[in-house]
Amino acid sequence: MSFKIQIEGSDVAFDCASSENLLDAAMRQGIEMPYSCRKGVCGNCKGRVVQGELVVGTQGGSQEAGIRQPDEHLFCRAQPASDLCIAPKTWHRVDPAARKTLQAKVFKKIQVAPDVTLLHLRFPAGVRVKFKAGQYLQVLLPDGQRRSYSMANAPHESDAVQLHIRNLPQGHFSAALLKNLQVGEMLTLELPHGDFWLRQDSERPMLMVAGGTGFAPIKSIVDHIVRQKLQRAVHLYWGARTQEGIYAADVLTRWAQQLPGLVVHTVFSDVTDANTWSGRVGLVHDAVRADYADLSGWDVYACGGMPMVTALRDVCAQLGLPDANFYSDAFVG
Repeated sequence: MSFKIQIEGSDVAFDCASSENLLDAAMRQGIEMPYSCRKGVCGNCKGRVVQGELVVGTQGGSQEAGIRQPDEHLFCRAQPASDLCIAPKTWHRVDPAARKTLQAKVFKKIQVAPDVTLLHLRFPAGVRVKFKAGQYLQVLLPDGQRRSYSMANAPHESDAVQLHIRNLPQGHFSAALLKNLQVGEMLTLELPHGDFWLRQDSERPMLMVAGGTGFAPIKSIVDHIVRQKLQRAVHLYWGARTQEGIYAADVLTRWAQQLPGLVVHTVFSDVTDANTWSGRVGLVHDAVRADYADLSGWDVYACGGMPMVTALRDVCAQLGLPDANFYSDAFVG
């Protein structure tokens, strides 16, 4: 059975089967709403159901995902039991055909830290792919599984992609496949994905927070700012366990020359020897809390593990940041 889903305050509607979630149905019909993990964890797809009923068991969500009101639901889980009127945080039309599935060749594979690999992939000659700074792709694996990785290169570098991959001991791709992947081999990719991308219509100062390899989409965004000569104040916090986790120090040095107003803080959570490091120590969201009294006039971009993103969202809310100005991509296992 299919139901009509109306977007509040517009004449836009789409069809959704009772067995399909609202997010997937909207995207299939060229309507993109905020999302990231698509697993009911990150809370980015949270929106209101103004009128109508949902299938029992698909309503609501956890406090960790930001659900605090009875009419709030995660659209990646919510399935209709009737016609609905919904109010997503934002929405816009996209071309469903813009997402491509294609082959890419391994061009470089570089171990930049004990647990981080930079993977450079090139598309076939003449093939270019459009994406927004900050979005991610999915690697389609031979067994049918998918793994999501942010693209670290800026959109003008559209004939290739660069991935920053954390090597997890039990990782299905990073441990089982990446270890034996050779230069010249092919991977199947689907892109672009994600609502984490630079909003160029804003002139507010930007607070950018990366946890570990969450630096990858931040790099894409800042490289795009440099390329487009955008006049935005940028404050960057990069949190890692140890100094080895700041695996792209050369990029930070380059940005310091290209963006005179850039402010960079590196924060380490596991420093045991004070003689080797005299900088910031602790959790990155605590560093933000200590440095700012009011974020109401800022845009915040955050990417990293789910605990970091959740903690940072709470800190930013306490400091007056409107929820609509918090953009995130949380890594979910």
